[in-house]
Amino acid sequence: MPIQLLTEMVAAHIAAGEVVERPVSVVKELLENSIDAGTRTIRVEIEGGGRRLIRITDDGSGIARDEVELAFARHATSKLRAVEDLSNIHTLGFRGEALASIATVAQVTLVTRTDEERAGVLLRLEAGRVVEQRSIGTPIGTVMTVENLFFNTPARFKFLKAEATERRHIDTLITRYAMAYPGVRFSLIQDGRETFTTSGTGDLADVLIEALGMDTMREMLEVRSSGRTRTDLPEISVYGYTSAPHVNRNTRSHITLFVNGRHIQDSSLTYAVGQAYHTLMPADRYPIAVLMISLPPSELDVNVHPAKTEVRFSSPDAVFSAIHRSVRQAVISQSPIPPLNQSSFRAREAYESFEEAPSAFMANRGNGRSAVSNQPELDLPEYDAGRRGQHRSDSSSFGRTGLYSGYERQAPTDPSEASQPLAPTVGRGVDGFAQRPRTLPPLRVVGQVAACYIVAEGPAGMYLIDQHAAHERILYEQFMLEQQTKQTVAQHTLETATVELTAEAARLIEANLEALTSVGFDIEPFGGDRFRVRAVPSILADRAPEESLAAILEDLESGAEPGASTLEAQIILRVCKAAAVKAGQTLSYDEMQSLIRQLEHTASPRTCPHGRPTMMHMSAEHLAKAFGRT
Repeated sequence: MPIQLLTEMVAAHIAAGEVVERPVSVVKELLENSIDAGTRTIRVEIEGGGRRLIRITDDGSGIARDEVELAFARHATSKLRAVEDLSNIHTLGFRGEALASIATVAQVTLVTRTDEERAGVLLRLEAGRVVEQRSIGTPIGTVMTVENLFFNTPARFKFLKAEATERRHIDTLITRYAMAYPGVRFSLIQDGRETFTTSGTGDLADVLIEALGMDTMREMLEVRSSGRTRTDLPEISVYGYTSAPHVNRNTRSHITLFVNGRHIQDSSLTYAVGQAYHTLMPADRYPIAVLMISLPPSELDVNVHPAKTEVRFSSPDAVFSAIHRSVRQAVISQSPIPPLNQSSFRAREAYESFEEAPSAFMANRGNGRSAVSNQPELDLPEYDAGRRGQHRSDSSSFGRTGLYSGYERQAPTDPSEASQPLAPTVGRGVDGFAQRPRTLPPLRVVGQVAACYIVAEGPAGMYLIDQHAAHERILYEQFMLEQQTKQTVAQHTLETATVELTAEAARLIEANLEALTSVGFDIEPFGGDRFRVRAVPSILADRAPEESLAAILEDLESGAEPGASTLEAQIILRVCKAAAVKAGQTLSYDEMQSLIRQLEHTASPRTCPHGRPTMMHMSAEHLAKAFGRT
């Protein structure tokens, strides 16, 4: 076939195929034109999922009478003039292809008027050709009606999804633009029924109440920009809302990002939001977030894809860091304690912390014995003699777990002193940990439930604390503090242990010797695939060296420790999990109070390093309501 120029009609249909993929594509392009025109109110009417009718009415600046026909010509735009303008785009639209593409595959009617003109103009097009133009009385603004989409391209029409699917896509689009422009009043009417409306107050929270619902909005945390960190990088502002860690979803699709008012899809930035919840949320769960990113237009390229949902940044690392820092700061400083309700005790989650020995724990609940093999059987009386439970204060197995790391054990001689914090030790890396500001209200231990949960009382009601998860958080932050201060404590073994590994495991150890040393292991090659273990982290001192190393190797081989972003963090999380107090382990009153005191001074006391909650809260008001006292 010889080379020849395409006809204008064929070229127009090809261009329309890139811009107008489905009804929601038409709605998007027309919405952007309305917003660029400075509208304050947008009304969207849809029939048949957008196939039969799409009508968008706005009160923007309108189109001048002598420009209405030109507006439907290809590459006609008022948004830019020269190539240099592409690097400094302030509008949503700029290519000048949308109206021409829509008119090529539909029947279009435009009614518009500017404030300088006394009468408006009506322009009707069909398959890209003008069929009518006349004066008409109309308010200032524009009404764009698109009917019978793809009437002249049956192949494209055939591949459209069901009407319900197209309606859902349009719902999502309108909701996103309402979030990005809370100062614009949006209303969506689908098949004669209003399905979405906003007030246009300019407050993003008002839009999110409509989009997410009041219950979800109560759990959202406000994100504010954390400020500029380097003068050589562009000024980047991040604001919006993100969910508390206990409110999460199983996909990233609930993370919505806007750059300079434009909705974008960027896996790197979505990952930045997820990483802000490191150790605060399970690794396979993701937050709900709506974030607005603002930066100079010259710092990004929006001319990447016809749909304009992808952008390129001149400093992508700076944008990633700004999002991560702002979201992390909001979550750390504002996260509430999850409320205690029926949904908190679903079967899968209620016994998640019993992962060490769930079957043994359940088997022994009835006879009062502990599920942990090294926990001695305690001869506890079956009555309660007063304010504090009859817990033994000499639980020998507990002293090895590391709970008193950083504290000297001082058993109170008077019961009234039992709630006082234990004295911090001098000269240890955890001194700074003990002196941190309080991150929880002061709590008083009431007792222990199922040898797994600590019941505590605080100013705001009752708290139920998972002892294993809470101790994991304490150990994790102690370890991280030791890493920062270079005071990791290693325990030298009484006898040097020799461990023989598989060839693959040996190579893994060799490749990660530095990381293992950084958390307290002292390992050296001993010929072939054997290694000598001279020291292990102090909190693993009660375990055989080869057992500790084998547990670490499991995680290194899988490379999938939940919530870990670095190899050192993977190792630390595994070490904390192995050393923390187990579910089913009976604790004395002093031990429980010491654990609570240390938890109160952690930076993130509400979740364990794997992202599971450490505590649940039931307010005094909720208790009063449950007992019919209100």
